[in-house]
Amino acid sequence: MASINRRQLLKTSAAACMPAIFSFGGDTLLAAEAVAKKAAKPKPKVDPYKGAKFVAGPPPMPAKENFCVAVLPDTQHYSLSHPKNFHAQTEWIVAQAKDRRITAVLHLGDITHRSTRPEWEVARSAMSQLDGQVPYFLVPGNHDYSDGKQLCVDRTTLFNEYFPRKKFEDQKTFGGTFDGEPERFENSYHTFSAGGRDFLVLALEYGPRGEVVRWANEVVAKHKDRAAILVTHAYMYFDNTRYDWKKYGAKQNWNPHASVMAKTSNDDVHDGEELWNNLVKKHENFILTLNGHVLEDGLGRIVSKNEAGKNVHQVLVNFQMKPKGGDGWLRLLEMAPDGKTIGAIDYSPTRNECNVSSQNAFSMGYA
Repeated sequence: MASINRRQLLKTSAAACMPAIFSFGGDTLLAAEAVAKKAAKPKPKVDPYKGAKFVAGPPPMPAKENFCVAVLPDTQHYSLSHPKNFHAQTEWIVAQAKDRRITAVLHLGDITHRSTRPEWEVARSAMSQLDGQVPYFLVPGNHDYSDGKQLCVDRTTLFNEYFPRKKFEDQKTFGGTFDGEPERFENSYHTFSAGGRDFLVLALEYGPRGEVVRWANEVVAKHKDRAAILVTHAYMYFDNTRYDWKKYGAKQNWNPHASVMAKTSNDDVHDGEELWNNLVKKHENFILTLNGHVLEDGLGRIVSKNEAGKNVHQVLVNFQMKPKGGDGWLRLLEMAPDGKTIGAIDYSPTRNECNVSSQNAFSMGYA
């Protein structure tokens, strides 16, 4: 009888009494991992449109005296993988600008996903369709910083190369840029008038620095006769609260204070609660804040009274979790000239559908 060594005996015994998923090759046992994998129940697929109420076709035309502002949140996956969706959004806005009286387009940041040049090229191409058609104002998000290998480690960005200040400074709507970095465009302000009312759009960087907030206060104070709108990437959270590092810390994901950039810059950043206390609530002319950035359902809103006792609506909107990088969804804000109401509705030009759920179509009253 031929002799059998220990390893052969183990193999023979294993084959006789154990399922084939066990392997002793190289004296490594993968059985536990294999069994766990087989036994693990597949995670149920999350419905990206849970609670949605679709209506075919574009939004109703605005009332005769009303005008609109279009909002583009987090186009990062369009720039990375679905450029047609990005182009479809701006093409639709241009085509509808006259009939719907679209007076401005607000981009909420995360223009790109990895801040690579090909992505910035897509973004510039898509947004440039608005040139000479509809004024647009945009801010960088955390995905627009650093070199694409490790995001948001500092405030270096290609934003200014692809959307330079000089591209906007000759436009009638251009107001100015942060006085500490006057040639950079991450922090800017703009003005426009529609429906007999004057507006100020304050466009601030991701996690604004203290000096930026100081400048922003000065800008808003100088334009107290204009209804002010704050656009910044991270402000509201999906649970209808503001980002608040002091209160919630890491319980709220993706707070600017948790970024590498904050940790390497002496934590000189402002989250939503800090922006509320140090900027927004101090000025009676703020009517609205807008941000993207946040995942989960990407939606949220609250109303808070400023120091003058007036309502300020604070709104989160982000569609990047939908199929194809966001399915082309944008938000249209319809404003009444009486200064009392803003109607919001979400529309996708690629699906040619509106979402009229209570989270996606609603009215806001302001003073």
